[in-house]
Order: sequence, then C-alpha cells, then structure tokens
Amino acid sequence: MGRIVPDPRRHLGWTWVFAVGFLWLSAVLRVSTANNPSLPATPVGQVSPAGVENPAVGQAAQNPRTPQAAQAGATYVGDADCATCHTKQHDGYVNTAHNRKVDSRTPGAKYSCETCHGPASKHLEDPTEAKFKPKSFKNAKPADINAVCATCHNRGEHALWDNSQHEARNLSCTTCHSVHSAKSATGQLKTELQQDTCATCHRDKIAKLDRSGHMPVREGKMQCSTCHNTHGSTNVKLLRKGDSISELCTSCHAEKRGPFLWEHAPSRDGCVTCHDPHGSSNERMLVAKPPILCQRCHVGTRHPSTIYDAALIGSSPSASVRVFARSCVTCHSAIHGSNHPSGQRFIR
Repeated sequence: MGRIVPDPRRHLGWTWVFAVGFLWLSAVLRVSTANNPSLPATPVGQVSPAGVENPAVGQAAQNPRTPQAAQAGATYVGDADCATCHTKQHDGYVNTAHNRKVDSRTPGAKYSCETCHGPASKHLEDPTEAKFKPKSFKNAKPADINAVCATCHNRGEHALWDNSQHEARNLSCTTCHSVHSAKSATGQLKTELQQDTCATCHRDKIAKLDRSGHMPVREGKMQCSTCHNTHGSTNVKLLRKGDSISELCTSCHAEKRGPFLWEHAPSRDGCVTCHDPHGSSNERMLVAKPPILCQRCHVGTRHPSTIYDAALIGSSPSASVRVFARSCVTCHSAIHGSNHPSGQRFIR
C-alpha cells in the first residue's frame, strides 16, 4: 500500500484562520483600551498590560510644540492679579492685538497673560519661590520662544517659518517683536520703523538706501517686507513672490518680463546682474556706470574693440566721441529684450 502524503493546503487554510483571528482580537483590544480611561498610560515603545501600545503618548512625545506641563495644582487667576505687580508689562500689553478679547484667537480671549506664561496661582501664593514663577521668555532658548508663538502664529505670513533663513540662524520671535513694549504702529516691532529693526543685522543693505538711486523706503513708500517675507518664503533670499529674483522684480516691472523674441542674456539670468536692488550711486540703481557695466561682458565689440578706460571716456583730448556723455543704451535702448524681427542687437 502506498504512502499517504498530507495535503499542504489544509495547513495553509488553518494559517489564514489563525491570522484573521489574531487581527480581530487586536482590534477589539485597541477599541476597549481607547474607551477605558482607567488603564494606565504606556510609555512610548512599550506595551500596556492589555497588549496595546498607547498611540497618543507617542504622538505627544514626538511633537516638539507640545506645551510644557503646567505646575502641579496651579490654576488660572486672570490678568488683574498679574497687573498688581507687573504694571509696566500689563500697560504695554493691554492695548495691543494680543488683548482683543472679542477675537477668540487671541491670548486675551483665553487666559490673557497666562495663555503664554502659564497658570499663576502658585506664584501668587508665594511670589518669592523660584519654582512657582510663571514661564519667562527673557532668557529662554529661541526654539522654546518660537514654539509658544507658533501655537497661534502658524499660518499665512508665518506658515514657512520652520527651517527658514532666520529660524536656521537661531533667531526668535522676540528678536524683532515685543509683546509688552512695542514701538511700531503695526507688527509690534521693537523699533518705530521696520528698516531700523532690519538694520540691527542688515546694516549694509540699509546703508544703500542713502545713495542717490535707491528703493523708496526712506520716503515711506516701501518697506523691507514689501519684497521680503521675513518669516519664510519658497523663493530665494526670503522674497515674497515667484521662485527667482527676476520673478519678484517683474511682479512690479511687468514690461521687463518677456518672453521676448530676442532675449538679453543678463536680463534672463537675473536683474541683479546689472542692478543693485537696494540702492546704488549710479542711475537706475546699476551696479556700475555704463559703458563700463556693458563691457564687463562685451569686451570684444567693434566700437571700439578695446576696454573703455579713462582715455576713451573723456579725460584726454582724444576721447571717443561714441562714449563722451553717452552710453550703450543710447542706441541699444531695448536692452531687456526685443520683439522686433530685427531686434537681435536690441536697437531702438
């Protein structure tokens, strides 16, 4: 009589039965644990007595913006008690946008001072005890300060703050802004004018505004944030619009945008090839005077084929008549690009 070989499909069927049963049992345990608050919390990476990992604890530990736990037993007392001692700070805060109680998004509509500084009942009972003092931002780390501000300011202008140039350089919100002693009419800046705040770091850029050709910032028609979003941007150099410097510039100077039938290479590469966007001592905020500017690229042209030096520009009796009191754009006026069929030389 021949040997009986067992059918492997029978064992495969039982394997599926056990697998489905295990998954069903796990799902039941998860639901029962979530609905039973009496079960103790489980640390991240460990399993509870019911055999289920606590997902909520893991998410809180991984979220860097989870607020720090309040002092044990501390309760909220209201800003009136804070004002009895911290009069100067309260007076600087009470008339600001943070204290608009009609706006449910503001600290004033929630716990006022304690919205950011934490409950103060313990501090009120014993003001001298250091461990009961509310959270202070004076000597706090930039990341801790930003985490508190970002609980509200995380959309719109501030949506791209994380990993932005300013955040990467360890700046905090309080580097530029002051909640209790703001000087500016808008934005709660530490200085009256926005450019004065920017000048604390970007002194070289602000100095260019004093040159003969400049952005109209000092006249009050523009400010730094007209072009830059200081809280973060998808463009280079924190520029507000587009994905390049040229796209930002042409958002106002639309006539220079193109596309052109004949494109001038420097214009295509970027406006800052020829222009200094903050200010210059040359006309049209050019980085150098023409024709010197043009000959930084056009060093082998026919009129003349030599570099325009002092002798040719006009400091000698044999000065070139093509250059004296003129520039390349006298003839090549369509220098940003031309749509004329014969416009390859950008001549007017």
